[in-house]
Amino acid sequence: MPDTPVPPSVIIDTSHSPYARLRPVPTTAVRLTDTFWAPRRQVNRQVTLPSQYRLCEETGRMDNFRIAAGKKAGAFQGRFFNDSDVYKWLEAAAWSLATDPDPELDTLVDWVIAEVGDAQQPDGYLDTYFMGERAAQRWTNYDLHEGYCAGHLFQAAVAHVRATGKTGLLDIATRLADHMARRFGPASEGKQEGADGHPEVELALVELYRVTGQRRYLDLAQFFVDVRGYGKLGRPYDRWSSEYHQDHRPVRALTSVDGHAVRALYLNSGVTDLLLETGEAALGTALDRVWDHFTQRQMYVSGGAGSRYEGEAMGREYELPNARAYTETCAAIASVMWNWRMLAHHADARYADLLEWTLYNAVLPGVALDGQTYFYQNPLADDGTHRRRPWFGTACCPPNIARTLAMLPGYFASVSDAGLWVHLYAANQTEATLPDGRVVRLTQATEYPWSGEIEMIVDGQGEFSLFLRVPGWCEAGTALAVNGEAWSGALTPGSYAEVRRAWTPGDRVHLSLPMVPRRLEAHPYVEEDAGRVALTRGPLLYCIEQADNPGLDPRDVILPADAPITAACDASRLQGVTVLRVAARRVPPGEGWAGRLYRATSSHKSTSQGEPMEVVAIPYYAWANREPGRMQVWLRQMR
Repeated sequence: MPDTPVPPSVIIDTSHSPYARLRPVPTTAVRLTDTFWAPRRQVNRQVTLPSQYRLCEETGRMDNFRIAAGKKAGAFQGRFFNDSDVYKWLEAAAWSLATDPDPELDTLVDWVIAEVGDAQQPDGYLDTYFMGERAAQRWTNYDLHEGYCAGHLFQAAVAHVRATGKTGLLDIATRLADHMARRFGPASEGKQEGADGHPEVELALVELYRVTGQRRYLDLAQFFVDVRGYGKLGRPYDRWSSEYHQDHRPVRALTSVDGHAVRALYLNSGVTDLLLETGEAALGTALDRVWDHFTQRQMYVSGGAGSRYEGEAMGREYELPNARAYTETCAAIASVMWNWRMLAHHADARYADLLEWTLYNAVLPGVALDGQTYFYQNPLADDGTHRRRPWFGTACCPPNIARTLAMLPGYFASVSDAGLWVHLYAANQTEATLPDGRVVRLTQATEYPWSGEIEMIVDGQGEFSLFLRVPGWCEAGTALAVNGEAWSGALTPGSYAEVRRAWTPGDRVHLSLPMVPRRLEAHPYVEEDAGRVALTRGPLLYCIEQADNPGLDPRDVILPADAPITAACDASRLQGVTVLRVAARRVPPGEGWAGRLYRATSSHKSTSQGEPMEVVAIPYYAWANREPGRMQVWLRQMR
């Protein structure tokens, strides 16, 4: 049982974190009414969660708990980390129950929790892979995800108690956390020195500390961070270097995101959680340094992370292949989690910018429009063979997406002593309580992300600030008006506009964010994108897919540098998207290449400028929802 009152359904609770500049707004305080996110969350509730639970049953994930509890005969089924998929499903269901009560789902969740609890050992240990004949192997191999699975259990437990007030899953989680606290720690205390090869438990332990008030959980998270980087975790799977599981360098000495992308970004999230509680300057310096390096030398234009199939790893600086991009969906989700924590610490719009960009362009592509099939990898070019699947042997991504969509309202706003901060835009009603107890209600009306026109009604009393994010993608023409009068303050892209005034109920704010189609170019060291551009509009990255351009190979498209780009809503396409139409030229390889892979530059001179045509580009998140065909993000540009 928590020693302190359970906070409302906030996704991370920085309400009492001494080094957080921003405090959370509960998921229940933001009611989405838009036509973009609200329907997706409805599909998540009505389609994704039921289908994922069915697959947890069909693939033996639930049976593993019954076998461990002695309620069913048999052997463990699947990968050694399969427990974590059940825990992520529980977390997704909990966040869904927080905003959308559902008695049937509530009953199912309670039943699943009972199955989990029945498998727990008397000493608190819980990992079904290490029950029965493997019991003697517990905590002997740091790459078999015992701590990782525990972390997802802790996160599910925190979500469940915040969403429902029930403590059953939290009781299970604290018994396991106490078991770990007795087991792990400094050798001088007679404990085991080590940490899980897959970081995740660190951030979960900090949140468990926040919900229970038990300092030992924060101390254990600190130990797991501090013990890394000294070679204590062994060689990962007898195959990879220590960089793979972030044991190659102490956290405070890190300069980049290294090794397995998901592991590294989860670790960064946990380290940021520690920073929010302890304020240790060395951690803050390291995190800032790593974030800068990641965004300037390692990150895909989509916000995706991880360029290598080998080891699901980050790759070298500027190593960003397109068709072979790994960019695991879970890595994008981990980036969102990290940026949310960095935002709470710094209150700097660049973290909210990247959070939003990653949600739209690196997380959302991971699930089909029907909510039933998924991408594990998210390439930026494809020949039509990469398709979403209903499940995976390693099924970390599907329930990770489900929990992200379920908790999404919690990312929309924060509060500080100064006032209310608006991070994301969509039609919604937000009710936030300022630290002094005043309640502010904010209603947004907008067609974002298709339109940058945002109308807000403020229902609040007295003086406070309304902080409105001006996205970094904005260019000239951004405007802000309060009650019809132009606001005179700064509207700098990549910052928050602070509107401070004595508010009266019914005050109206209009924010205009011009969504002009843009062409992005890559750093010259990203060799694969040399001479190419990527199309964007507002918070969305675009691509060309053959389904919209019959008979066209995207590799043959060349965009004149001055070609006009127009944006238009297409209600009949992909559930109603804004498409970009671009005047381009089709320039196939042409004559002189028959039977050749290489030729001398002097052997053939062509003066052809290609065939004029118009190409249609769609938001990247929506690709691969129709018949297979080639897709490409980076397009050649004619100079």
